[in-house]
Amino acid sequence: MNFKKYRPILEVLLLSVVVYSVHKLVFFLNEGNPKFQDFHFPIETIYEFFFICSVIIVFILIKVKEKNIDNVGYTFLLVTFIKMGISYAVLSPILHSGNPNVKIEKLNFFVIFALFLTIETIVTARILNNKQ
Repeated sequence: MNFKKYRPILEVLLLSVVVYSVHKLVFFLNEGNPKFQDFHFPIETIYEFFFICSVIIVFILIKVKEKNIDNVGYTFLLVTFIKMGISYAVLSPILHSGNPNVKIEKLNFFVIFALFLTIETIVTARILNNKQ
């Protein structure tokens, strides 16, 4: 396995761990706050979902880069669009739940989505800038 070739996946892993640790710290500091309890999905599940999506996206982008680097940007847009659709399907039970903390849970979901989208964008930009 060529380490340099799959380095973007390691970058996604490291950035994900850092972001998760900060997010978990926020939840730890608000442990007694009832607004941060009884979520439909625990944050670990949401992070796992978005981490798996990000790894799949980056892996696809690495494979596309091997064949034709000119298509990496278009592929990123396509797989991000697909991820958005899947994310909405995952978010749907939260939107229709009777949970009184639905605003906090929706915000939590969106923040995690935006963080992983940022991570994927940064890694994609690095893939595009590394035209070897």
